[in-house]
Amino acid sequence: MSSHTGVKPSLRFGQVVIGPAGSGKTTYCRGMQEFLTSLGRKVVVVNMDPANETLPYSCAVNISELVTLDDVMESMKLGPNGGLLYCMEYVEANLDWLENKLKEHSDCYFLFDCPGQVELYTHQSSVKNIFSQLAKWNFRLTSVHLVDSHYCADPAKFISVLCTSLSTMLHVELPHVNILSKMDLIEQYGKLAFNLDFYTEVMDLTYLLDHLAADPFFKKFHRLNEKLAEVIQDYSLVSFVPLNVQDRESMIQVLRTVDKANGYCFGDLEERNLQAMMSAAVGADFQFDSTLGVQERYVETSGKTLEEEMMDL
Repeated sequence: MSSHTGVKPSLRFGQVVIGPAGSGKTTYCRGMQEFLTSLGRKVVVVNMDPANETLPYSCAVNISELVTLDDVMESMKLGPNGGLLYCMEYVEANLDWLENKLKEHSDCYFLFDCPGQVELYTHQSSVKNIFSQLAKWNFRLTSVHLVDSHYCADPAKFISVLCTSLSTMLHVELPHVNILSKMDLIEQYGKLAFNLDFYTEVMDLTYLLDHLAADPFFKKFHRLNEKLAEVIQDYSLVSFVPLNVQDRESMIQVLRTVDKANGYCFGDLEERNLQAMMSAAVGADFQFDSTLGVQERYVETSGKTLEEEMMDL
């Protein structure tokens, strides 16, 4: 391993893309790879999902060369969930293989496409330990956590997403960016009760609790939901960046947030002017106008007056 040679590897930046199954991680990696390549960055995509059989992007490092979920399930007589946990433990026990593969790519920006099992990022330690080892190899990574944006239309599911996001942030222990993916489908399963910035900035959740209390099923869980909302707001860590992979402006906003989180924008790996650097440093790239623009594109307006909307609520 590199630590045995006494030579510290060069600084490498990248993203670990995590989130529930079906949240768009692989699609994000393909879109981000194409977007970064168009900007002139050398991009390496690492498939960390042993269950990912069809890859829509060019993959430089594929964990399936080391272990696959199908092989583990067959040989160990495990189901999909147990098999995936075993796979990640196997990767953790064979980090020399991963290090040697990553050594072949220098001066590159890395995208790690990770599995979609939630417990890997909330309480199981293998993936966390792998990320910690990457940091020791001088990787500066941002955890990019994707969740489906249409969960915003259901108050109960949105609170669940907030709890999962908070738990993931605390467990993974990396600079973290939460993404609302598939913004073009945000109202596929229902209309939003509030403006989009209410969800991206996670504003006063008592308004969502009032919505839940109106549902007979959730009324008996009011105290539980109230305490969950208090935990989320007490930590005050969770916020979201809206994303539509097919929208260039949306990709720029996400990349700007990620680059600021892992420190890439303060380095010298590509040309950048002083104004852009200082904007990232002081957080001057306000997101309100960006969120407003996303809302205008993807959220259908009702045409009602403020008083009529208040009466509906």
